[in-house]
Amino acid sequence: MSIRRLPEKLVNRIAAGEVVERPAAALKELVENAIDAGATRISARIADGGISRIEVEDDGCGMTAADMALALERHATSKLPTDAIEDVATMGFRGEALPSIASVARLTLESRIAGGDGWKRVVDNGAVAAEGPAALAKGTRVMVEDLFARVPARRKFLRSARSEYAACLDVVRRLAMARPDIAFVVEHDGRRVLDVQGDQDRVARVAALTSRDLAANSVGIDLDRGAVHLGGVISLPTYNRGIADHQYLFVNGRPVKDRLLVGALRGAYADLLARDRHPVVALFLDVPTSEVDVNVHPAKTEVRFRDPQLIRGMIVGGLRRALDEHGFRSVQRPAEAALAAWQQEPVAPQSPAPTLFASHLPYPHAPAAHLFGAEEDPATTALLRDRIVAFAPPRDALPMGRAEPAVAPAPQAEAHPLGIARGQIAKTYIVAEAEDGLVIVDQHAAHERLVLEQLRRGMSGQAVPSQGLLLPEVVELDEPACDRLEAAALQLAALGVELERFGPAAVMVRATPAMLGAIDCQKLVTDIADDLAGYDAALGLSERLELVAATMACHGSVRAGRTLSVAEMNALLRTMEVTPHSGQCNHGRPTWVKLAMDDVEKLFGRK
Repeated sequence: MSIRRLPEKLVNRIAAGEVVERPAAALKELVENAIDAGATRISARIADGGISRIEVEDDGCGMTAADMALALERHATSKLPTDAIEDVATMGFRGEALPSIASVARLTLESRIAGGDGWKRVVDNGAVAAEGPAALAKGTRVMVEDLFARVPARRKFLRSARSEYAACLDVVRRLAMARPDIAFVVEHDGRRVLDVQGDQDRVARVAALTSRDLAANSVGIDLDRGAVHLGGVISLPTYNRGIADHQYLFVNGRPVKDRLLVGALRGAYADLLARDRHPVVALFLDVPTSEVDVNVHPAKTEVRFRDPQLIRGMIVGGLRRALDEHGFRSVQRPAEAALAAWQQEPVAPQSPAPTLFASHLPYPHAPAAHLFGAEEDPATTALLRDRIVAFAPPRDALPMGRAEPAVAPAPQAEAHPLGIARGQIAKTYIVAEAEDGLVIVDQHAAHERLVLEQLRRGMSGQAVPSQGLLLPEVVELDEPACDRLEAAALQLAALGVELERFGPAAVMVRATPAMLGAIDCQKLVTDIADDLAGYDAALGLSERLELVAATMACHGSVRAGRTLSVAEMNALLRTMEVTPHSGQCNHGRPTWVKLAMDDVEKLFGRK
């Protein structure tokens, strides 16, 4: 087959296939043009998920009639003032967006510069259909109608209107997050679905576009390393989602979906979240244009860094340091659904009642006068006893709370953020009184985190004390698992696990971490081998050992169902207050929640 030059119309359609694969891509190009035009307010109106109509209006600098004609030609742009393609500082410069869109849809372009006259130009699937004066304020309005109407092969592969609408909304949300100084409005089928005002700070803009609860459950990032700056907002590990749809990454103000950045984010939360949970993140990376290539993808959703290890280390280290600085913070308020589950008991009709109740007394048949320090009078005592017994519930229905004799004055709750332990519920939850509310702690989840942090210190050079076994225990595994354990033996020794190869299909365990106490060596070593195998291809040894440490912590933590003394409860609370990440367990669940006094009073109708 001989080589031939393709016709201009076909060339435009091929270019459209690279730039405009769905309505959201066309919307992205139009909104980016509005941002580059210096707009302070951008309105987007879409119909039928953007398939029928997309309209973007801005108050930017506008264009003259001559500029409009040039803008609809291929490879014409105002975003690349010089030939230095690597120094592009705008949202895009391909110069193919408008002509590509116009080749597969009916495009109406209206614009006016300050002090000039408005002009309109209509292009219908690549052919100029009309042009003339237009009445509009300073700025530009672009309307795209019937996308792919004459390209049925492309249109039939579009998704449903609802799916295309979701993609359009996500595009605008990401661009709005990158520019909190610009006001954005989105309407779909006549209904306003997004409206954010300009001149917002970054935290407020991210919270407005994700969840209002994020502001109270997030950590700010502000880090400089040479000419590279990392800023943004990251959620506490306990504030997470089941899918990663709320992770927003930006490079030089441009939304990207880069595998390097996503991998660094996963590494920062490696031992803070369960494998199927994802944080809410908005990270803004500012890099000199000479250190990043934004032209590796037609839609510019991926980038390439000159020093990728610097960027990855900056993200992992910066996020971990920020989370460390916030210590034991977690999602401090219980969920609204949990609060709504609290119910008031129905109030029975009141009848003449005694002034004393059995629940006030340690024993319902004790002499009442002795209890209150009065002289014992037989008649009075008998009368009080009769009233108490009459209204007392059966003995087996009395509260079974455990009390301990006070050997020292109870500490003051004001001196401790997590308060003072007042009791234990279901042998699982510690109830503490803080100055500003009621704190409930999951003892197993909290102690699991504390053990993990001790093991992590062992990995950083402070060896974990080990406890030698009286009789070394032989654990039989398959040969590949034994190979992995043998290769990691030195690193495991720093965690307190001392083992050696014992034949081709077994290892001998000589010591375990002292902090874990008496544990099942067979199960522990098997789980360690499984962790080393499960992450062998994806992570380095140090990252895999982080996961191994999490597994070991789970083996050695205080289990639910164990009765703790008041001293043990308070010791656990005090250790949590000084331990990083103690607000969440190794799986990303909160270790404690706080019920504010205002909420308690609302439950009892006091407010």
